[in-house]
Amino acid sequence: MRISTVMGIVLSVSACGVGPISDQPGNSDGTSTDGTGPSSDGSVSGTDASAVTASAGPYFTTPMFFNTDVSTLPKAASSATIISALAAAGGWGNGKMQIDFALDVLTANSSTPKRTFTPTGDFFSPDCDQTSVPVPAAGNLEDETGYACTGDGDCHLLVFDTDAGKLYEMWRANITTTFQGGCLAVWSTRATYSSTLRGDQCTSADAAGFPMSPLLFTADEVRAGHIDHAIRFILPNNRVKRGYVRPATHATSTTGGSNAPSYGVHLRLRADYPISSLPSGAQVVARAMQKYGMYHADGGNIALTAQSDRHTTAKWSGLLGANDLAALKVTDFEVIDHGAPIALTSDCVRSAPLP
Repeated sequence: MRISTVMGIVLSVSACGVGPISDQPGNSDGTSTDGTGPSSDGSVSGTDASAVTASAGPYFTTPMFFNTDVSTLPKAASSATIISALAAAGGWGNGKMQIDFALDVLTANSSTPKRTFTPTGDFFSPDCDQTSVPVPAAGNLEDETGYACTGDGDCHLLVFDTDAGKLYEMWRANITTTFQGGCLAVWSTRATYSSTLRGDQCTSADAAGFPMSPLLFTADEVRAGHIDHAIRFILPNNRVKRGYVRPATHATSTTGGSNAPSYGVHLRLRADYPISSLPSGAQVVARAMQKYGMYHADGGNIALTAQSDRHTTAKWSGLLGANDLAALKVTDFEVIDHGAPIALTSDCVRSAPLP
């Protein structure tokens, strides 16, 4: 059995990894060394369907799990127990909610040159896709100025092909005179995915098996005053228990206690949280956390992941700072029930559509 791992995005101090559990990078404390979902019709199983509404986007043309308004859903019966356990374990990584601004999403079209890549030891079949990838001119990897992975970090390459309707997300890319890459997940943004997304027990560029780009919030969204989707967040792996809950399809090796959250846990900011006490840009993010919540996607220390402003119209300076949500504690959140954790028991079984 092979269970691949992706270890979290934590600016330059964490690395993401896909590989067998025995090869998992990370310290013994779960920190990184450098870390009931929607059905095919967009409804959510295991919840009161009458309380659920869903639109589409970003990127995807049909509703996905991150589009669901969960503001009126009841919290899980185990919510208080899970939240208490997480708080007792230390809460967010680094002891406070911080924001990572290192990830970029590039835009490509039919005229963008495509390049084939040589898989590295961070590529696993059948979880990962081996196909040519559009590489826009003057683009860059996560936390890099170009396509070379010079800092030995996560080096995610995220590209949205608007003409093909495909989202290419690769972990540990490195493009110099040659193109080497780790796990590539190709998402068809015009397809309807089932609750097992690309396949059960299958990873993606994130350990939980999610698409990354649609869960990133942008400076353009915050400037506009609304974020219309759920948000990606991460936790140290020693604060998460083994297994995953839908809509996740995968997890990594974790060492949290029996009451700890599972990979893929869905948190929602309390409806009575005094949002007006936050900086103005942070208020926009907090309102999205109340309406759509946030999904645990990977392991690491910097809790929230925003998109870099390198390729957006609005800029983060003066809009939102890395610590503007530091007032939000784990105890300010509730858990939305997505069913019992699913054990890591078998190899990835891929689902259609395939790239």
